Amino acid sequence: MAANIAIGLALGLIAIGVVATLGVGIKNVINGRSDVKRVSVMIVPAAVFGVSYASFGQYGEAAMATLLIMMGLMALAIVISSTRGTFKL
Repeated sequence: MAANIAIGLALGLIAIGVVATLGVGIKNVINGRSDVKRVSVMIVPAAVFGVSYASFGQYGEAAMATLLIMMGLMALAIVISSTRGTFKL
């Protein structure tokens, strides 16, 4: 019971953080300080979580799947960026 409450609160805080970050990003796009591509990257974790939750149906499993998927995407991005830097692509 306490674990479910803690996970729900953590997800609520994450949602608040994502909404605040997107709000500031949209404000920066409107003011011309940032481009849309950089701001839209912040939607990726929320979309991954949404798909994970739709497929698993439980917050805990969806959160763990999101963690693993995002870590895999991060590792892939590091490999791609280092390959581009090494071979000057």
